[in-house]
Amino acid sequence: MSWWAVDVQSDPAIRDAVGAWLVSQTGQAVEERPDGILVGFAGDAVGAEGLCRLIRSQFEPAVAATPRELGDVDWTTRWRDGIAVRRLGRVTLVPSWLPVPQEADAVIVIDPETAFGTGEHGSTRASLRLLDGLVRPGDLVLDLGSGSGILAIAAVRLGARRAIGIEVDDEAIPVAVRNALRNGVSDRVEFLEGDAADLAPLAGPANLVVSNILRLPNVALLPAITRALVPGGTAIFAGMEVPEKVLFLPELERAGYQPIGEMEDEGWWAVAARRP
Repeated sequence: MSWWAVDVQSDPAIRDAVGAWLVSQTGQAVEERPDGILVGFAGDAVGAEGLCRLIRSQFEPAVAATPRELGDVDWTTRWRDGIAVRRLGRVTLVPSWLPVPQEADAVIVIDPETAFGTGEHGSTRASLRLLDGLVRPGDLVLDLGSGSGILAIAAVRLGARRAIGIEVDDEAIPVAVRNALRNGVSDRVEFLEGDAADLAPLAGPANLVVSNILRLPNVALLPAITRALVPGGTAIFAGMEVPEKVLFLPELERAGYQPIGEMEDEGWWAVAARRP
């Protein structure tokens, strides 16, 4: 079958939102190239042209979309190419279609399907590395914008007593539930659908909150995250590019948070901060 690609150039500040929109519209995974271009897929030329018109109407003038014909390839699985087993501190990420290494510590078998989160994205990796050094036995961890469930699952693999993922995308919830079941942690991980601003304070008090979303949503969620954390609890904020650091740190300071660690990965930046 001949498929078509839609190459999307977008403002970095809305790239994650554009990617999520593409997934919701096509039901297919989205490729993110090193140059920042997002690639969505359509079954024919008409679908590709229609997708371009839709994305322009949704995000103009912050995006440019161009259709491109592909060869006769099964693109429903081609997106898996290049995704490999990754070791990030104590965590070993294994795509569901690859064998689990014999010698591995906290193994997470992950299949993103239509949800965000494989460990191939710098913001996810930065979050995982910070999480590895901060989660403690007995912790309750909240994962805001949980996507595939990778961070919530990692939290319990690293020793947390329980993790709760909160996700506004209803299509991501079943994916996360299947990943928790695949990893044998369904009894310690649950996923809630809804707005994290409303649900996080109700799900707490948590010892650790991970918010791997975008800078502006992270800023907007600061009051809710403060209410969701125990006094002296820790929050990890990610989903931000390195240049956004100078914009986000003053927001943390105004909210009374004390940064205790940072991580950069392929242009993405994450910070861990202690609640006042």
